[in-house]
Amino acid sequence: MMDTMPEDSPHQPHDKLFKAGFSDPATAGAFLRLQFSEALSSKIGWDDLHLEPANFVDSHFRESESDLLFSAPIGGAQCLVYLLFEHQRAKDPWIALRLLRYMLRIWEKHLQDHPDAIRLPVILPVVIAQNAGHWEMAARFGELLDMPGDLEDILAGQAPDFMFRLVQLADLPFEQIVGTPAGILVLRVLKAEVSGGLLDDAVWDERIIKQLSRTLFEFVLRYIVEAAHVDKGVVQRRISIIKDTDIRTAAMTVAQQLRQEGHQEGRQEGRQEGRLLVLQENVIEVLSVRFGHVPQGLKEAICEIAEESRLRELHKSALRAATIEDFTGSL
Repeated sequence: MMDTMPEDSPHQPHDKLFKAGFSDPATAGAFLRLQFSEALSSKIGWDDLHLEPANFVDSHFRESESDLLFSAPIGGAQCLVYLLFEHQRAKDPWIALRLLRYMLRIWEKHLQDHPDAIRLPVILPVVIAQNAGHWEMAARFGELLDMPGDLEDILAGQAPDFMFRLVQLADLPFEQIVGTPAGILVLRVLKAEVSGGLLDDAVWDERIIKQLSRTLFEFVLRYIVEAAHVDKGVVQRRISIIKDTDIRTAAMTVAQQLRQEGHQEGRQEGRQEGRLLVLQENVIEVLSVRFGHVPQGLKEAICEIAEESRLRELHKSALRAATIEDFTGSL
């Protein structure tokens, strides 16, 4: 394992873990090359897969999915492989429609970057779903269109259509997840999170862990402890039975770091709560001294404010207000 360790804990843990593994073209390529037919996959230059620095997901979906865009040579041209990770647990029958929206944005960005282009690159969409159960759905855009059966052949050429690859983790046994060690473990962890198996041997496979970077190993441990809310004590006991000395030592180091961060966060939260309480009491005290009785409802409204800057402003307002009604108007 390498010694590099990230400083920040994952803010959107599913997305961060997914991107920590699959932003690496070698990891993505080892997985993606098996998601298409042999006839197609054999024409793509997977060894030259390149991560494109762009993200086309709507802000509306920012909390529920993550995407990666890769370019690769195909024949004498370039194709784009669009990898969408979705950790919504409920089936979304409109995935194909969202994919079309993202593909349009990718093409629009391509034209911005290549104003002299005369053709658009082919986009191959792949969706990895972190689902708990199998989704019955067609991985084809045309299935969303309401075409009368007797007019399908006539309308087929008039409507957009494309197929996408839908990889459902719920349908993949752990041992059938393929790719690099990093890709295998990331997908095993994401699958195990929804099935309640984060402490199972499939996740703690020492043969795979031994081949990970220290950075990714920490991401995995943080995800298990923080994102999936597994008890730290239980994780520590799981770490204690790791056979490989180097892996066990590295895991214990990360676990200790997480405990220290937890203590520090707790102390910081406590100090912040204390400051808020003092500021709230100061505002109420000034009102009481200046105007006598402070209505209970007003006290409660002040105590619900959890922003220090706002409470400091209210303290000044309490000192300046001509009447308690004037102050109430500043809330």
